[in-house]
Amino acid sequence: MRSKSIPALARASAAVLLLVIAGACTSGTLTPKEKLGKALFFDQNLSLKSNQSCATCHAPDVGWTGPHADINTHGTVYEGSIPGAFGDRKPPAAAYGGNCPILHYDTKEGVWVGGMFWDGRATGSALGDPLAEQAQGPFLNPKEQALSNPEAVISIVKASTYAGLFAEQCPGSDTTDLYNCIGRAIAAYERSSEVNPFTSKYDYWLKGKAKLAAEEHLGLALFNGKAKCSECHLSKGDKPLFTDFTYDNLGIPKNPENPATIANPNWADPGLGGFLRSAGRDKRVYMAEWGKHKVPTLRNVDKRPSEGFVKAYGHNGYFKSLLEIVHFYNTRDLPGAGWPAPEVADNVNTDEMGDLGLSPREEAAIVAFMKTLTDGWQP
Repeated sequence: MRSKSIPALARASAAVLLLVIAGACTSGTLTPKEKLGKALFFDQNLSLKSNQSCATCHAPDVGWTGPHADINTHGTVYEGSIPGAFGDRKPPAAAYGGNCPILHYDTKEGVWVGGMFWDGRATGSALGDPLAEQAQGPFLNPKEQALSNPEAVISIVKASTYAGLFAEQCPGSDTTDLYNCIGRAIAAYERSSEVNPFTSKYDYWLKGKAKLAAEEHLGLALFNGKAKCSECHLSKGDKPLFTDFTYDNLGIPKNPENPATIANPNWADPGLGGFLRSAGRDKRVYMAEWGKHKVPTLRNVDKRPSEGFVKAYGHNGYFKSLLEIVHFYNTRDLPGAGWPAPEVADNVNTDEMGDLGLSPREEAAIVAFMKTLTDGWQP
């Protein structure tokens, strides 16, 4: 494990927070509800030790995910408000998830679709909105912001500098209604044009306002064809989200520096299957989903503050570069490829990955294309 505590790294000074907030460049005027959501999203006081906000693990300058290269290089799990409290997964992107449906089983396709978090446990069934339900979760999670109950969250908000905006947008006194309004406000901000600007080179290319380089064109063709990436990371339409909101077991190896693995070397992340089991589903249902995790968006998958900044990929952050994970997709099942065993051996996807026959040049081209998905491109 790292010698420094993660809160010290993540929240070393007020200057760091200002840089994070500055990274959320306004892409148009926010509505009052979105403004409230933004204030909530960046408020470190909404945690037990007043040291962690949503943005601590979902920062704009890295594509709304984990903003610390040293953490990403190792276990990739960010420490909660309480020192020594860790979850067991890397932070997913907080952007481009607003169209996610309520978790349901698609009988035609034979797959689960929707819900938020890597395991889909924010189903959306309570509020009719998975994104709003997800926003409520970290405040009360003892391994994240660690507040004791919704009343504690509401009390801090009422004492904040944006209390007037909260009172305006969330009238009334019922605790449930107020807490639901907080979740919906954060979801509104996460759906805003500030978080989802669609300003990548690929977006401009779709509008006929940019030209892809030859390598990027090759990568796009491979992405939609031989490499089978678009089977799950949908690329069609004028504003593609590069996810189908389904779940998959990619056969990713264990991350040996994951705090959960360090605590228990036999632990393995059950993903969606684990949630379905906890929700009381039949064994035949949950075991068919054991080890599967939500397909993430690829938008801003390479967004980083500097060229040498390390981002992590996969639900447990095992991979440390785009080229590494593409090579894994391509070669996982080849004899002598040398990849460790899957974290969960059940339900590994062998139809769309594992032996794709891509050359090194083709792998590099796919990476080049994915880099065109970074917002903030200047035409």
